Amino acid sequence: MVNRPRGSGRLVAEKRTSQSRTTSDRKKAAPKKTKPKSARKARNAPKRGLISGMFFGFLGLIWRVLWGFGWRIGMVVSLLIGAGVLYIYTTLPPVSELVDGRARGSVTLMDRNGAVFAWRGDQFGGMITADTVSPYLRDAIVATEDKRFYYHIGVDPIGIASAVKINLSEGRGPLSGHGGSTITQQTAKLLCLGVPFDPNGGMTEAEYENDCRQTTLWRKIKEAVFALAMEAKYSKDEILTIYMNRAFLGAGARGFEAASQRYFGKSASAVTPAESAMLAGLLKAPTRYAPTNNLERSQQRAGIIVGLMEDQGYLTTSQASTARTNPAQLSEAAEAKAGGYFADWVMSDGPEFFTRETTEDVIIKTTLDQRIQKAAEDAMKQIFEEKVSEGSKAQAAIVVMSADGAVRAMVGGRKTQVSGVFNRATSAKRQTGSAFKPFVYATALELGHHWNSTVVDEPYTIDIPGSGPWSPENYTRKHYGRVTLEYALANSLNIPAVKVSEAVGRENVRRIASDFGIDSDLAEGPALALGASESTLIEVTGAYAGILNGGSSVEPYGLTELRLLEDNEPVMGTEGGIGERVIREEAARELIYMMSKVVSEGTGGRAKLPDGREAAGKTGTTSAARDAWFVGFTADYVAGVWMGYDDNTPLKGVTGGGLPAEIWRETMTRVHDGMPAKPLPMLRPAPAPAPQNRELPAPSNRQTSENPVDTVLRDVLNSIFGAGN
Repeated sequence: MVNRPRGSGRLVAEKRTSQSRTTSDRKKAAPKKTKPKSARKARNAPKRGLISGMFFGFLGLIWRVLWGFGWRIGMVVSLLIGAGVLYIYTTLPPVSELVDGRARGSVTLMDRNGAVFAWRGDQFGGMITADTVSPYLRDAIVATEDKRFYYHIGVDPIGIASAVKINLSEGRGPLSGHGGSTITQQTAKLLCLGVPFDPNGGMTEAEYENDCRQTTLWRKIKEAVFALAMEAKYSKDEILTIYMNRAFLGAGARGFEAASQRYFGKSASAVTPAESAMLAGLLKAPTRYAPTNNLERSQQRAGIIVGLMEDQGYLTTSQASTARTNPAQLSEAAEAKAGGYFADWVMSDGPEFFTRETTEDVIIKTTLDQRIQKAAEDAMKQIFEEKVSEGSKAQAAIVVMSADGAVRAMVGGRKTQVSGVFNRATSAKRQTGSAFKPFVYATALELGHHWNSTVVDEPYTIDIPGSGPWSPENYTRKHYGRVTLEYALANSLNIPAVKVSEAVGRENVRRIASDFGIDSDLAEGPALALGASESTLIEVTGAYAGILNGGSSVEPYGLTELRLLEDNEPVMGTEGGIGERVIREEAARELIYMMSKVVSEGTGGRAKLPDGREAAGKTGTTSAARDAWFVGFTADYVAGVWMGYDDNTPLKGVTGGGLPAEIWRETMTRVHDGMPAKPLPMLRPAPAPAPQNRELPAPSNRQTSENPVDTVLRDVLNSIFGAGN
């Protein structure tokens, strides 16, 4: 038995495993690994992974910084927008308070038969809603302005991006041209972001509206915030209601109800697809596409809208085809554009607070007769087309009125279908020439002389203090000896007119003319008798109306009744009419007889009316033929015609007995078409022998306003006259 030392381990063999190998054995036993070429190359190349890592790390840092700032800034912006939306939300009033945003009222003018013929101011027409308006019109607006209206939240990013792209492609700025605004944003603009117009705010209405239409980036941002608030406050139909009532649609129409009434004479609830398309087409450019400015252009624009409605499913193919084949047409009143000058005159002559500066909606009934108005316009057009050389700048004006001063027609210039332009019938003060002579003879007749009293037509000179001698001449440069007053007036002799004026007293002539309605300053010297004073056509025509009505003064008028839209009782009535008596009826009848001879036998022969209808009047031609007049009347109407140049250029070959008389005849022929002929209210003397050659004494039984100097002068001149009964 073998003894082992204590503590020695058990005698066993080593377990041969791979773990028990020595390091050197493992190195020897391990197979030799060969690295790929790419790895070998990478070990020898620059350490690019470090550079790219640093680059992407830097980008990541920037992103983290931007993201950190971005979400914080975004949160701040969102909070600000939310606060803005919330604030605006609390300030928005009920829809009913937003539909009528006009700063002033409107005036609707009706003719003598109650038909509307003109509009002034901003027309509203009454509130319409998305429910009460024609569905065709509602669909046309959405199809044209905002086809995603019912799906966005007030701002349409798709629409904005599309608009910016189009603007840039067309060479404009991103915000110039197409705006990409939704109907809600456009409504915000119409509301001027909730800032109402303040007349005392130091800004005119035009400046206020221009400010509301700004297209700056900051303005667009504010509109977007306002639109979001509106979307939160109102329903889509309520927003559309505000839009439809506030949109400007040309010709003074505010809102689609006013526009429908203005252009088609019907409510917006009853418009057809074609009419709806035309109305919706106005939104792009109201003045340019207004059918009253250019109907064909408006119809072409409407055709585009019809196509949009068809593409978006609002119209069937059949309905669209019908709308294209039968485009919308203007109402008769809108197409006629009648009485523009007349309407302007009524507006300027009426009370300012109910016309030019009204804050109410006013209805004015007038004396205008649209049939007579058309007659006057057509007559002027015909004469200028047939008798006036092409390119001539000559102008003309016409006034037609009844014997009481009720104006039935007014043409203030060659362009008839206009408004807001210079009115030569009421504003042009021109010398009257021989058209003034009836007032000279009216004075003589009132003082007791007669149609067959005589005066000597001969060379005549008056010494005017401070000016020296003055010798009037007849138009023909001839003298006719002893003539009756009737003959002198019929042939428009100047020397007899001056003699009569001097004999009866210039102050009396001035008083008679002024009392008849010639309100302009009348000449002081003897040339008064020859119409050296200036007057307007409406004044002279009104004065002639006083002769026709038997010798009473007349105040020309056009307004017969004025009331507020919501009231049935008129606020005021007729302004004008027959006034005080100026001359005796017997004197007026004699004067009408004398003036009838102007037409039947004298200088006004070209004014003679067909079918034997009696007419009376007087021609007038001023110095150097700068003005030519014919004013006259029948038993039914008085009409005055003036012709001349605005810059006082002399007319060539035109006298009052020429083109003005022809315009008068053409006008009155049309005016009296279909009317029975009535006799003039004039003296009808029995045929008499030649005038008796007796002097024309001053009447001893009449009071005059002559001063002693005039009395002496008249006594001297009486020796020149002969007289008759």
